[in-house]
Amino acid sequence: MRIEPVAGPHQPADDQSADDRPADHRPGVDDRPAADAPAADARGAGPAPTVHLVPMRRRHLRSVLRIEGQVYPRPWSFTLFLTELSLRSTRHYVVARVDSGVVGYAGLMVSLDEGHVTNIAVDPAWQRHQIGTRLLLNLHRAALARGARHMTLEVRVSNTAAQNMYRRFGYETEGLRKNYYAETKEDALIMWAHDVDSPAHAARLAAIEAGIRGDTIDGTGAGAHPGAGA
Repeated sequence: MRIEPVAGPHQPADDQSADDRPADHRPGVDDRPAADAPAADARGAGPAPTVHLVPMRRRHLRSVLRIEGQVYPRPWSFTLFLTELSLRSTRHYVVARVDSGVVGYAGLMVSLDEGHVTNIAVDPAWQRHQIGTRLLLNLHRAALARGARHMTLEVRVSNTAAQNMYRRFGYETEGLRKNYYAETKEDALIMWAHDVDSPAHAARLAAIEAGIRGDTIDGTGAGAHPGAGA
């Protein structure tokens, strides 16, 4: 699986993404600076945006591929995304939109009681707007709706910003994949969040959501609260 980027060329945190995937789904998330980390806003000061989360569709793929090419050294192809979108019984893909533009996207694969984050990517121009956080909240709720009790992802050893974001969601390191990222031979940490169906995890998600600036309008049916935000 690939995951990693959330923000720049492979980075997450709150606005980075993850990377590395297997043949039919990707592994790992990670690889860019954390968008949730305090720092100067890439787009400058101003009102917090209203972010709409909607199911990823074929019509979004041109924008998704544009972001994909910016944040992943080995971007997925149009055909691979179409294949993923066709696997509706085990996949959940979502895009984040501000006004009429796609600013991020994320994917999830569910197998038995485990949810695997396949990707989280945010347009580098939209880092520091908590887009990655909103997307990961959506994936957790979608996984819960499909009966998941545990969540997992991979992240580059060097991507501490992304790791910090994932820890906020309850992820802890439980393993290492050697030379996981083919382009650099960098190792990947395997991170897990357990008992995501517990009241304690629900409280964690609610606290994270309460800290988001601006509104999030969730149209994916993943269980988020319409209009939630700071």
